[in-house]
Amino acid sequence: GLVAQQGQIVCTVTENGTPSRGTVAIERDGRTVASGACGRALSVPAGKCKVTVVLDGALDNPARTVEATVEVDKTARVAVDFETAELEVRIESKQGRGTGLVAVERGAKRLGTIGSGVPSRLSAGNYRIIVRLGGEEKRYDIELRPGQRRMVRAQF
Repeated sequence: GLVAQQGQIVCTVTENGTPSRGTVAIERDGRTVASGACGRALSVPAGKCKVTVVLDGALDNPARTVEATVEVDKTARVAVDFETAELEVRIESKQGRGTGLVAVERGAKRLGTIGSGVPSRLSAGNYRIIVRLGGEEKRYDIELRPGQRRMVRAQF
């Protein structure tokens, strides 16, 4: 059969305008035709396609999907910026009752857990932080703004 006419796609990822890392999957007619790390040129059939970029290393795995048109022997560039913030929750206890648990939720969805004193990246937005230690629980509703470094101290 004839070889499909090919072009290339290169995606770049930024986080609050600063270069960052991500992965990309390119779909054509509902099936994935290429995937890999952003920053590398990926060969794809010419035509319209859907490009989904996922930011590496953020707790909520933010993804963006954009349409792109690839021309034969040309490189289409796709740039995606993610607005993120850094959250650190410190559990402070007078008794030192072992390790606490910090759960992060958005809406009704649990995104994951983070360790006390471990900075974590998240998309900007509203979250509920649930901190448990020795049978006690504290809840914090917070808004994270792009580029913000937020520290929450949970005192038991």
